[in-house]
Amino acid sequence: MKEETLKIPGYALTALVALGLGLPARADIMGGNVTSGGGATFIKLTVPLSNPFGAPNSVGNDTFQSPNLYGFNESQNTQVLNSPLLLDVGSGPIAVGTIVASHYVFFDPVDGHIRGTVNFDSKVLGIITSTGNLAASDYLANTGVNYLNPAARGLEAGDSVTISGPNQILFDTFASTPGDYVRVLTEFSPASAVPEPSSIILMVTTLLAVAFVVRKRTALA
Repeated sequence: MKEETLKIPGYALTALVALGLGLPARADIMGGNVTSGGGATFIKLTVPLSNPFGAPNSVGNDTFQSPNLYGFNESQNTQVLNSPLLLDVGSGPIAVGTIVASHYVFFDPVDGHIRGTVNFDSKVLGIITSTGNLAASDYLANTGVNYLNPAARGLEAGDSVTISGPNQILFDTFASTPGDYVRVLTEFSPASAVPEPSSIILMVTTLLAVAFVVRKRTALA
């Protein structure tokens, strides 16, 4: 009996690769809790940002004017390149070649104080809080977000953002204009590396459809 080999056409392979690259990643900021801030809460954002003020989808210059604490994911599972990544909090620097996931956490009120925690799905490697180190690490920024006033970032005297647990930070700052912004770096994010269940179903369905088409063409040949 002649052995048959299933050959997937080039167009089908292209479609499958595109599907794989387009699979959504689950957010790896797992949540947070505000313990002091006059009824404020932690809100995990997704891009595009729904900021109420200023330029659409922007952060960094009174674009929220809210008493809440916010966070969103930046570049996920990216390799540190060219030079070690300097930290302001943590046992850095992070060595070249290390895989990191980046997250932006901020407090942008009219004027106020907030204290709260933010939790992540993997170990916190360090926090970047200074103007210079934030600028040097902006290659980890989310390309879908407008970062305004980068030269005005950096915590002031009396502000504190620390690592309060293996997968947690404690954010405790006073802010007005333009707000307080930090970058949190964690280890490789397992949540971002695993597709959503719905995406897995979509991929399996696509594979079955391609197999059906190939089988039908083979039978007609």
